[in-house]
Amino acid sequence: MKNYVAEIIEKALGSLLDVNQMPEIIIENPRMPEHGDAACNVAMTLARTLKKPPRAIAEELVSKLEYDESAIKSVEIAGPGFINFRYADDWLYHQLETIRSAGSEFGKGESLKGKKVLVEFVSANPTGPLTVGHGRNAVLGDTISRLLEWSGAKVDREYYFNNAGRQMRILGQSVASRYADLVGGTFPFPEDGYQGEYIKDIAKDVQTKHGDDLLNSDSEAIFRKAAEEAIFDDIQQTLERMNIKMDLFFNEHSLYESGAIEKVVTDLREKGLVFEKDGATWFKTTEFGKEKDTVLIKSSGEPTYRLPDIAYHAEKLNRGYDLCVDVFGADHIATYPDVINAIGALGYEKEKVDVLVYQFVTIVQDGKPFKMSTRKANFITLDELMDETGADVTRFFFLMRAPGTHLEFDIDQAKESGEKNPVFYLQYAHARIKSISRNLGDTLDANAKADFSLLKHSSEVSLIKQLLLFPESIESAAKHKEPHRLINYLNDLAAGFHKFYHDCRIVGEEESLALARMQLLECVAQVMANGLGILGIDAPDRM
Repeated sequence: MKNYVAEIIEKALGSLLDVNQMPEIIIENPRMPEHGDAACNVAMTLARTLKKPPRAIAEELVSKLEYDESAIKSVEIAGPGFINFRYADDWLYHQLETIRSAGSEFGKGESLKGKKVLVEFVSANPTGPLTVGHGRNAVLGDTISRLLEWSGAKVDREYYFNNAGRQMRILGQSVASRYADLVGGTFPFPEDGYQGEYIKDIAKDVQTKHGDDLLNSDSEAIFRKAAEEAIFDDIQQTLERMNIKMDLFFNEHSLYESGAIEKVVTDLREKGLVFEKDGATWFKTTEFGKEKDTVLIKSSGEPTYRLPDIAYHAEKLNRGYDLCVDVFGADHIATYPDVINAIGALGYEKEKVDVLVYQFVTIVQDGKPFKMSTRKANFITLDELMDETGADVTRFFFLMRAPGTHLEFDIDQAKESGEKNPVFYLQYAHARIKSISRNLGDTLDANAKADFSLLKHSSEVSLIKQLLLFPESIESAAKHKEPHRLINYLNDLAAGFHKFYHDCRIVGEEESLALARMQLLECVAQVMANGLGILGIDAPDRM
């Protein structure tokens, strides 16, 4: 409907403006329901151009509006020049039929139809189980992927990892040392080694599979490979438990094998953006506004993280993606602009790379923060968190704040079983409606055609209007890469349902009205299920 309102305004403006004067027409939801269903401030934005008071412009514009009265009931001017629209009742009733017929497809849009999108997230190297520190990344990446899919895009979820280098050597040596403890041998535990119980478990598996004699041979690769395979298997099981399935896995080491790393350095050097100094290779980031240039390859010959990241992003775009979304923690704030600038300098459309930076998570239990450190093994794994709170609650809590804000995950609140738990509040609304439908199943024909024009109560009309905002909430959440916007919408929908339930009876009403109300509630349950599904959360029929 907002598109229709924008179209009739643009048509009316055609007689007042030259084509090159046409402003962007923004249609918003009024803050107060009594102000109507849609509002436009275009009269105020045109005041300087037309050299007239905004209200005078609004009056002239409204006089030229041509619209279908079966869709728009009235148009009013408010305040200094806002134009408010009220939708016709018959149009609202017709939209309920649309929701019922669309069912599980209601809310899907086409704003990204035909677009090929790559979302890279998690990307934890296989050195340990996924922790709470990875959880927000994983859930944000997966939910953003779902939002983009609901907007019409073809989305690939990709996991980027590195199984080579110093950290993997330390991992293998850590396992070898724990293996030595088991078989009565000697192998020093590496400085800064991995100390978690999972290292001991991997060592036990190596002993079971290979016996007690590995320390007598050149077996470092066996320990490293065993650790990588066990940890990756654990990571994938954790992701599956969180309702996350990756489509692609990309190994950073392949960028070295293919020559992509060397090509980046060569190409940037040819453009005068790479130079040698103090035995290191530098990227001339001062060309892009930074105060200092940045090391790409250390004097030891070891690349910094930026170099393979540049090659990886070039490789992504070479695969023909229209958009590449990166989900990064706040520790990437200083590094990712260098990667984006390098991509642009190499001739790629850097606008095709969209970086989402999220703030980190603090786990709180008994009112106190719980600190985490992977190597010291003082951390909470995602599996442990899900053991405590459940997969649905874990996903929901990671999503319910804007990505750019710090998230305090309160385990005590997450373990609440009543309406104090925000995810249960939404799931309960769905389950309650399903219970109502079951109880009415013997008295009402759910497939009969309802007369929605009987829905006159303010709580009924408000609930219909809230349902119609669902596609818009998905589009907004997808555009801004902020899943919490959808959560906010679902909270409003649940509140609208509870108000309806308080104000409007079904049992004891005349059959035609009862049927219309029941089918309205079925639409609410469908939209709630669709929304929870996008969040990767179950919509239970019973609780």
